[in-house]
Amino acid sequence: METALAKTPQKRQVIFLALLLLLWEAGSETIRYSMPEETGSGSFVANLAKDLGLRVGELAPRGARIHYKGNKQLLQLDIKTGSLLLSEKLDREVLCGATDPCILQFQLLLENPVQFFQADLQLTDINDHSPEFLEREMLLKIPESVQPGTVFPLKIAQDLDIGSNTVQNYTISPNSYFHVVAHNRGDGRKYPELVLDKALDREEQPELSLTLTALDGGAPPRSGTTTIRIEVVDINDNAPEFLQSLYEVQVPENSPLNSLVVRVSARDLDAGTYGTVAYTLFQGDEVTQPFVIDEITGDIRLKKALDFETTQYYNVEIAATDGGGLSGKCTVIIQVVDVNDNAPELTMSTLTSSTPENSPEIVVAIFSVSDPDSGDNGKMVCSIQNDLPFLLKPTFKNFYTLVTESPLDRETRSEYNITITVTDMGTPRLKTEHNITVLVSDVNDNAPAFTQTSYTSKNLILTLFDYLLNLMWVHTVKGHNKARCLFFQRYYYLHTSVGK
Repeated sequence: METALAKTPQKRQVIFLALLLLLWEAGSETIRYSMPEETGSGSFVANLAKDLGLRVGELAPRGARIHYKGNKQLLQLDIKTGSLLLSEKLDREVLCGATDPCILQFQLLLENPVQFFQADLQLTDINDHSPEFLEREMLLKIPESVQPGTVFPLKIAQDLDIGSNTVQNYTISPNSYFHVVAHNRGDGRKYPELVLDKALDREEQPELSLTLTALDGGAPPRSGTTTIRIEVVDINDNAPEFLQSLYEVQVPENSPLNSLVVRVSARDLDAGTYGTVAYTLFQGDEVTQPFVIDEITGDIRLKKALDFETTQYYNVEIAATDGGGLSGKCTVIIQVVDVNDNAPELTMSTLTSSTPENSPEIVVAIFSVSDPDSGDNGKMVCSIQNDLPFLLKPTFKNFYTLVTESPLDRETRSEYNITITVTDMGTPRLKTEHNITVLVSDVNDNAPAFTQTSYTSKNLILTLFDYLLNLMWVHTVKGHNKARCLFFQRYYYLHTSVGK
């Protein structure tokens, strides 16, 4: 009996080590799934149990659950069939914006015994958005002296879709003066340019109105239109030129509103109205880009707040237009610099409020930590108080298990208040604390003890006799033998009165 009890802790240690090996192996491979966005709620994604080589019947007893960052439940697991289903219709543009590919990472957590499996769900784009121009009308003032072949940049159309489903081409309504060509931008989007085919004559036709159409690559394609209004003006033979064609600047994400980002400058050799330059945000998406430019000075300032975790850089195009309608452009690349503005987050997956005493290495809690910041600002360290018989053990990336370091003794201490502290490595360091209470449950590990170490012969005999009578009384009551119960009760009272 003693040998079997002595081997039990060793066997549990071996099982725990094997569990850690299983966790490591589980984290080394990732199962990947793919499905189109806008798929209906309740749609079947995959049989997760089958793909992981698990029996369907073991999901419920092992406490299977899906875990991923955030509180919104996008996926659900049918523990009866092992099927992975959509909890709601998923919109790729809402979940990932312009990020491509759009991948949702999640884990399958098995609590008994603890085991993790990493999985990814990639949402593929469908053509559910049409191209859209931010303005219903573009105004171009073109001098009549402009030579055929001259190119006029036009504002781009926005399309929330990606890949071939975004804007692929531009067309212009039939006319005898212009045609349109499309070019690739550095970020993969296409922008239109208007090309003059024959010289304009203000006296013959002072104004033109053209329809610009943006087409995406869907099947069938979607489209959006805007009007180009062209005013033919008198001679202006010099277009503004920027001192730099490319500006690059870094801006901390916690910069205050209205702070200066950069100043651009263009010059025009013409005099008077034709030499006066006005600055505008040209190719930029004025709805989403948090910048504004001073029309006169060229100062670009911060207007909606920056967030490194949302957007890390902006590609802004600036136009300088003179009084005659000629324009030049430059590109401003603005890189958002991360600051430590997000405290770590702790998500508790499993919490055991009561732990039996005398048991080695019991799992008390399983939790995950996250920090949306980057670099050292997103690196985290977990700790608990040093004077507690508990250990924090990393199990998977950003997952930790809280276990007992040694067997607990309820008679020594019946309750522990544990503070889990998660600290990032940024400057200044931010931390999150999570408090849990663990109760130590009792086991029958203490034998009865006499209240005194020595007795006189008379007292000893009476004491032992009392003990035996009490013991027989208890067993008799438990056995529900009323006659024997009455006998022992009377005999006990008689003995007690004689002893006294």
